Amino acid sequence: MLDLGIDVLFKGTNFLRLLGGLWVAMRISLISIALSIPLGLLTGVLMTSKSKIIRFIFRVYLEMIRIMPQLVLLFLVYFGTTRALGWNLSGEMASIIVFVLWGTAEMGDLVRGSLISVPKHQYESSEALGMTKGQTYLYIILPQTVRRLLPLSINLITRMIKTTSLVLMIGVVEMLKVAQQIIEANRMTSQNAAFGVFLVVFILYFLVCWPFSRLAGFLEKKWQG
Repeated sequence: MLDLGIDVLFKGTNFLRLLGGLWVAMRISLISIALSIPLGLLTGVLMTSKSKIIRFIFRVYLEMIRIMPQLVLLFLVYFGTTRALGWNLSGEMASIIVFVLWGTAEMGDLVRGSLISVPKHQYESSEALGMTKGQTYLYIILPQTVRRLLPLSINLITRMIKTTSLVLMIGVVEMLKVAQQIIEANRMTSQNAAFGVFLVVFILYFLVCWPFSRLAGFLEKKWQG
């Protein structure tokens, strides 16, 4: 009979530990997303500011976050702040800081792109109708921006959830870390433990991210039609 190594997950509390690790990853993701969305909205609006200085500052911020790998940023925040600033950050807190920095930059760029994609004549038409700048944004610009932004932001959410797997490198006991611990504990009794455990990890990530991906595709098709 084919041995996939999945049986090790049913020894003791291994599967519950794996689910606990998934919850840690989800908790980091959800907190980061909840903070990144409003900060990203504000950043995106500032990126379209008429002030060249403000646009330059946020462009530099965006490019720095994009160029630097998330793993390097994790190391910089977790290990660097401890030495340089004397902060005693937990792995989870450092992870949330990094993902908020990343999510804010990415969300801000999505908001910026959505705002500048609205044709200029719509601003001019609303002014001709006597609408204030606030009314223009509330009734004309924001509804169109949300339609462009929502599918893209949902895709960003799935990327953030998947990228939380990197936090094991700074000692956070999330799903991949738990999976490694289970594999190591059973390597003498189950040669295929790595295949089985990581297969289940893949399935769990898929089950979490797939609904978001389908929702993004549905909204994109609906609003394009």
